[in-house]
Amino acid sequence: MIHNSSSPELDWLKRWAMYSPNSVAVQSGEDGRAFTYRELYARSCRVAKALRDRFEIKPGDRVAAIVQNELDYITLFFATQRLSAILVPVNFRFTRSEVEHICRDSGAKLIIFERVFWSSIEALTSDVQVWNFDGPDSLIETASRKAFKDITFTAGFEDPCMILYTSGTTGFPKGAVLSYRMIYWNSVNTGLRLNLTQGDVVLTFLPLFHTGGWNVLTTPCLHRGARIILLKKFDPDLVLALTSREKVSVLFGVPTTMEFLARAPAFNDTDLSSLRYAIVGGEPMPLPLIEIWESRGVPVRQGYGLTEFGPNVFSLNEADSRRKAGSIGFPNFYIDAKVVNEQGTEVAANEVGELVLKGPVTMSGYWQNEKATNETIKKGWLHTGDLVRRDEEGYYYVVGRKKEMFISGGENVYPAEIEKVLRALPGIREAAVVGIPHQKWGECGKAFVSLEDGQDLSVDQMREFCLGHLAKFKVPMQYVIMKDLPKTDSGKIAKKMLT
Repeated sequence: MIHNSSSPELDWLKRWAMYSPNSVAVQSGEDGRAFTYRELYARSCRVAKALRDRFEIKPGDRVAAIVQNELDYITLFFATQRLSAILVPVNFRFTRSEVEHICRDSGAKLIIFERVFWSSIEALTSDVQVWNFDGPDSLIETASRKAFKDITFTAGFEDPCMILYTSGTTGFPKGAVLSYRMIYWNSVNTGLRLNLTQGDVVLTFLPLFHTGGWNVLTTPCLHRGARIILLKKFDPDLVLALTSREKVSVLFGVPTTMEFLARAPAFNDTDLSSLRYAIVGGEPMPLPLIEIWESRGVPVRQGYGLTEFGPNVFSLNEADSRRKAGSIGFPNFYIDAKVVNEQGTEVAANEVGELVLKGPVTMSGYWQNEKATNETIKKGWLHTGDLVRRDEEGYYYVVGRKKEMFISGGENVYPAEIEKVLRALPGIREAAVVGIPHQKWGECGKAFVSLEDGQDLSVDQMREFCLGHLAKFKVPMQYVIMKDLPKTDSGKIAKKMLT
């Protein structure tokens, strides 16, 4: 690992502590507690000193954290930066074996944990140092002390800042290494594309073990000196109340959370006038749901990103939210994108191919996994595994995952296309399609749907609707109606749980 000389442009917190010391940096959505930029800077220095002096954390050391969306998790983020250590956020919903894998795979020198998660790391304590996040003699107690002195910021532009473990489709999660360069340029791209300012107020309710929690709005807004409101979990009523009371200006979610908000009893009466727009990622937002939000004066900007690149990669201008419904828009600043076939050749407009990306917001690689890194990053281009098409005007559309595509009777079938049709059928709330073996055609589609409250659709009605909008080989042969489709921690539909 090469350690570069420190980069002053990365010490955002110290700058904002000087420029705007009394402005609120982070605030708890549950109880209203808040840290100003000056307070957050002081807390990060205290914690950095403890990490250095008490636990001998040095540049390049990994510090794992099993913590919910607590204010001092942001403190820890900036504290590890001052030492050029590497933060390893761990999914607290993982099983003990998954937690142990991440801590061992990353080679964590220290594990910081909320006491409620003690059972997840108990087996590791003979090999790794541990520190309570909360309670007596804890990180929070250390951060709250009065005296502090500046701890010199030592991180360089290409140094690893964070390792985020992706869920993956097979085996244990892989650790994507995010450099300071990646986080810096993502914040620049985001600020330019979304017009972020110091006056913005944003809500973060996606968990901070996920790139959506850290890097869609949290780190870009902290770079801009804006205010972050942290929620430990998604609560539609509380999100709506905070949006009105705190004058939230930008709201980020996935279609599932946006739907829960729209279905909340308070939705129609909540003052949403402070919202400039809502950003939606993860998967396409159905047009009827877009129209519901726009009827309340909130434009929707569809986006696209991934842990390994960005994550703010594409954005659809709010003015195009209806005309180009389903599109992820254009690449953000300083990002090159291509749509290529299996041979790596760019395809023509409206042809389906794999999305490949190039730019300063690419990960450094997978932690200690050269094989997976080389399979993903080829000649400087990151291969996303996502199938997309680009129309004649240059707008991009996600067709599906390369691994989700199935072949029925020799024809390529993209589940995302079928799901879009199913969601357009009145009464269907959610839809997911997977390929399953078929004796005659090789594979066929199996659809899983959930219905709106009070709706009662038959399989025949769904099949007939699909036949009216899709070629016959694309129409699912099996249908399963569920109360709710399973979700990942980021709110996406968990297709690997559907069989």
